[in-house]
Amino acid sequence: MDDKLEAALARIAQALEAMAPPTAALASFEGARFFRHDPSSGDFIAAPDYGLPLALLVGVDRQKARLVETLRRFADGLAANHVLLWGVRGTGKSSLAKAAFMSLAGDHPALKLIEVDRDQIGALPGLFEGLRDRSQRFVVLCDDLSFEEGAAAAKALKSALEGGVAGPPENALFVATSNRRHLMPRDHIETRGAIAAAEDAEEDVSVSDRFGLWIGFPPMDQADYLAAVRAYASHFGLGVADLERRALQWSKLRGARSGRVAWQFIRDLAGELGKGLPG
Repeated sequence: MDDKLEAALARIAQALEAMAPPTAALASFEGARFFRHDPSSGDFIAAPDYGLPLALLVGVDRQKARLVETLRRFADGLAANHVLLWGVRGTGKSSLAKAAFMSLAGDHPALKLIEVDRDQIGALPGLFEGLRDRSQRFVVLCDDLSFEEGAAAAKALKSALEGGVAGPPENALFVATSNRRHLMPRDHIETRGAIAAAEDAEEDVSVSDRFGLWIGFPPMDQADYLAAVRAYASHFGLGVADLERRALQWSKLRGARSGRVAWQFIRDLAGELGKGLPG
């Protein structure tokens, strides 16, 4: 090989190297327990710990015990099912998922939580594959999951949970919250043709069947609502003489009784009393 050809090949190699995308740096999960995944960049963005103690979630003792036990098994490296928390809005599904994780994270430093946006479910198969060989164990949380766009997102989630030929990663557990047990909005059925809607419905139901554990959240009655208000008020030192009367008035103005309404009442009361609360 003469000098001119060798120099030309060297310039071509340098040009190709410059055109190649940079090698992505391996994500670090040190220094935080909560992360948000950005599929456009592949980054895992650290987030603060969840501040609401598990003990403050009242009226959901059965759901609490079942979810904590499932997460404990997963954290210990045992077999565990993917979890669907479904039921009435405002009943504490998302809060329970995060608080249950926090209750175990202190004793399991390798346990991490990654939150994914419901509009980016299509990125889940790639995310799961990227987590497969990591030493940590990941709870992947999607809040308020539903398939507004029909079967495409459902297929992506099913692919992630099944894992293709390699199978699902042993170190990732998917937890989703939804107001619907079968995940598809009613108006989606009404706005599509009968055959297409039926096919989409079958696809979505088949996805919900991939969750080995369904945990339901019924509406909150008045006793549980007031118990939640009292628990919050006691924990944060919000002492007022007419607490329950004011809490009931607040729920009537909102037209609902739920853990979310109780928390919103407590935030309003704390502001009135000149106190701050965690977000």
